Amino acid sequence: MAFYRQDPEMATCLKGILDRFEKEGRPSLQKNIAITFIRYDNQTPSSLNGYGAGWNSNKYFYPASVVKIVYALATQIWIKKDLILNSEELRRALYEMVANSNNDATSYILDLLTGTTSGPSLKEQNFHGWKIQRQLINNWLVELNWSELKNWNCSQKTWNEGPFGREKDFYGKHNENRNSMTTDGIARIFESLMTHEMLPKGTSEQFIKNFKRSLDPFVRKQNSENQVDGFLGEGLPLASKLWSKAGLMSEVRHDVAWWKAPNKNPMLAVVFTTGKELVKDQFLLPAISSELNKLAIEQ
Repeated sequence: MAFYRQDPEMATCLKGILDRFEKEGRPSLQKNIAITFIRYDNQTPSSLNGYGAGWNSNKYFYPASVVKIVYALATQIWIKKDLILNSEELRRALYEMVANSNNDATSYILDLLTGTTSGPSLKEQNFHGWKIQRQLINNWLVELNWSELKNWNCSQKTWNEGPFGREKDFYGKHNENRNSMTTDGIARIFESLMTHEMLPKGTSEQFIKNFKRSLDPFVRKQNSENQVDGFLGEGLPLASKLWSKAGLMSEVRHDVAWWKAPNKNPMLAVVFTTGKELVKDQFLLPAISSELNKLAIEQ
C-alpha cells in the first residue's frame, strides 16, 4: 500500500495524459516511464494529507543522479548521529552534489558516509570488508522499514565516464549491482524532507535550500545544466516555487520535483523515463508537469 492516499480520479487523469503523449509519437511510453504524483489538501503538507496516483511506481529504474537525494539525506542523518563531522568542506560538497549535481562531490560524500575509497582492485578478503562498508546506506534504508524502499540499491558512486578498479568490480561483470530505485520510494523520501519529517525543522529548512531552483529565464540561460529546462520545472508557471533534483545520462531522464504554483497547494511529482528516445525528449517532462499542475488543489 502506498504512503499516500490513492485518488482514482487522479489515476484516470494520469492514464489519459500518458495515452495522449504515447499517441503523439512515443511508442512504448507507458512501458518505459514511471510516475508518482501527489497533491496536498492544505498549505501545511504532510504524509497525512497527500492524495496521489502512480504509474509503474514500484518498478525499478537506474536512478542516475537522483540517488544524490538519498546520499544528501544520509549525510544529515550521519551528522545528527555524530557519525561524521559537520565541516565547511562537507557543506561545500553537499551543495555541489545537490545544486550542481557534481560527481566528484558525490564521490567524496559517499566515501565519507561509508568509510570506503575508490582505487585498484582488492584481494578477496579486503574486498569483502570493503563491500560490507559500502552497504551502510542500504542498511540504513532497511532500518527505516518503509515498504517503498524494499530491494533498493544505493551503494554506487555516480560517474562522468564510468567506474574503474574496485568500483567496476563492485558493479559486477554485467552491471548487475548498479543503483536501483522506484518513484514511490524517492517520492516518500523527498516528501519527508519537504515536510520536515526526517530532520529538525531548522536543520531541514536550511538543508532543502540546496534543492531550490530558479525559474527565472535569465538565470536559467546562464547555466545550461540548470536542472529545469528539459525537466519538470520547465512546465511550471514562472511564479512557482520549485525544489528538485534531476537525473540524466545516456539511458535515463528523471526528475523529482516539489513545487507550489501561485494560488495552489504544494505538489510532488517524480518521473523516471528510460530508453534512448525518451532520454533525448526534452519536451515530455515539461509537458507532464504542465498537465499535473492543472490538478493541484486551489487554496
